[in-house]
Amino acid sequence: MSRAFHIGLNDLRLFLRDKSAYIWLLGMPLAFAFFMGFAMRDSGGDPANARPSMLIVNQDEGFAGKLFLETLDQQGLNVVGEENAEGAVRGLTIPADFTEKLLSKEQTLFDFFKIEDRGNEQSMLAQVILVRAIVAYNGYLVEFAMDNGSDAVVTEPGLRTIMEKPNPVELDASFAGKNPIPVGYNLSLPGNLVMYLLINLMIFGGAGIAAERRSGVLRRLSINPISLSQLLAGKLFGLILLGLVQITVFLILGQFAFGLNIGENLLGIVLTLLAFSWVGASAGLLIGFLIKAEEKIIGLSLLCGLPMAALGGCWWPLEVAPEHLQKLAFYLPTGWALDALHRLITFGDGIEAIGTHIGALALFGLVINAIAVRAFRV
Repeated sequence: MSRAFHIGLNDLRLFLRDKSAYIWLLGMPLAFAFFMGFAMRDSGGDPANARPSMLIVNQDEGFAGKLFLETLDQQGLNVVGEENAEGAVRGLTIPADFTEKLLSKEQTLFDFFKIEDRGNEQSMLAQVILVRAIVAYNGYLVEFAMDNGSDAVVTEPGLRTIMEKPNPVELDASFAGKNPIPVGYNLSLPGNLVMYLLINLMIFGGAGIAAERRSGVLRRLSINPISLSQLLAGKLFGLILLGLVQITVFLILGQFAFGLNIGENLLGIVLTLLAFSWVGASAGLLIGFLIKAEEKIIGLSLLCGLPMAALGGCWWPLEVAPEHLQKLAFYLPTGWALDALHRLITFGDGIEAIGTHIGALALFGLVINAIAVRAFRV
């Protein structure tokens, strides 16, 4: 095995001597991860407790309007005035006679208006919360009447006492894991790492084998006292070491620059990526044994790698894809690798959650290795 070890180290040294290789190994993947993560970043809030902003024009000078604003806040609306209404998705005007009509037990009509060029989802959520607030406010009035009699005059202290009572029913909403469904850098960094790891190992591995076949290096190695298994193991080891360089840089930046949850499950993440590197390296060797022309190897690697990345969930969360595409992802090594990374990074699962994923990636690697051995050419 020492011969395989030396072959692998020598291949890594030759790869890293080529300065242009760093562009594809590190520059392009990190640039894509940054821009995709920035473009698909979340709002920074908790979707389970979203607070859309609503512009409130309160013309009522009595206590009823003031308490209704507090109810809107309790129910989850971010109440804003005209001076800071840039983020508001809907607007509401409370009429000047609201308190007067409440005391005389008359119906009050509010003016609920749209604001142009605002998101439909946030607008619909604001409307739902407004209805919830109206129901809650009417519930306070009913409870006041039950406690004090139907003829009692509604007062601010009495209504406030009811509003401040602890809610007997609470909803505790939270994410399924430690972080939300993959968005922003939680999606872009693992996704780009898996995509570029596969493509780079296929291109570098295939092109390297093709160049050594053309120059006669493989032929000279094959007549030396080295077995076929040692030769293939050395080439495979060198490509996995190259992948490890990319993995190390991505994980360090992911933890300290992109804020991903890597440190807690580092062992599982590294095992997943090493198993996936085995798959990519094996595919690179196979392509190099089948094709001599380097330009064809690059084209074939992109033709295979990009669709596998897209279907495996590297470009968008599988959670938003149709069910048949979610199932298709697990016929590909990219789907297994990325799902394992999201379980570890995004949802905070332990290493025991990815045993099947590691096994599936190992099976992909073994099958491609077996095909590459049969396709070996010097």
